[in-house]
Formats: sequence, structure tokens, C-alpha cells
Amino acid sequence: MSPRTSRKAPPTPLENFYNVGKAAVRLGLKTQAEHDAGSIKGEKWLRNGANRPEDGSKGEMFPHRRMGRELQFSDSDLAYIAAMHFNAPTQGARRGSRKRVASRPTATRVATQAPTEPAQLANVA
Repeated sequence: MSPRTSRKAPPTPLENFYNVGKAAVRLGLKTQAEHDAGSIKGEKWLRNGANRPEDGSKGEMFPHRRMGRELQFSDSDLAYIAAMHFNAPTQGARRGSRKRVASRPTATRVATQAPTEPAQLANVA
């Protein structure tokens, strides 16, 4: 019998993981200076995206991991989120522009116009 050789799969490289605040900085939702100052800009959007229902009723869930009860995003997760929202349309209804219809003076409008000149005012009184 030939000896069994056991092959191990090459180890997968460990990605960098970021908490919600650092992930918002990596995505460009806020600057590092804003993060250091305590800003939470963009963090709620990431949390809401990660906590969407799995059935997809409120949109596709953001890829994420929970480690030690903390929400974490890897580099590949952030790349996928950025691709999901590349040139995403803005939310909310937009009003279309309407062309104004030029009103034409009708015979009744011309006849009922108030007199503006002093000679016309004297004839009316």
C-alpha cells in the first residue's frame, strides 16, 4: 500500500477588519479627523444596512461579521458595499419641471382691465 499523503489547503490570508467607525472612514463617509473628534456620521447607515431583514424586503443586507458582539467589516465587505452603491440614485420623489403655458389675453380680459392712464381715469368717472 502506498502511504497516504495529507495535503493541507494553503491558509487563507486574514483580511483587515474594521469596526463601524473605521469602516465609515474607509468608505469615505467621514474623515479621520471627524472620527477622532467623535463624529458618528455614516455609522447609522452601515448599521442599518447590516441589520436589514434576510428576506430582502428592505433591500440587500450589507455583508458583515460579528466578532465579540461587535459589528465588523472586512476589506472585501467594504468593497462589495461600495460596489452596491456605486452611482446609486438619490432617494425620494423628484418633481419634474413643467413648462409654463403662456396665457393669451382674451377679449374679456382686455375689456375688464383697469384704466391706468390719467385720461382713461377721467373718462371712467
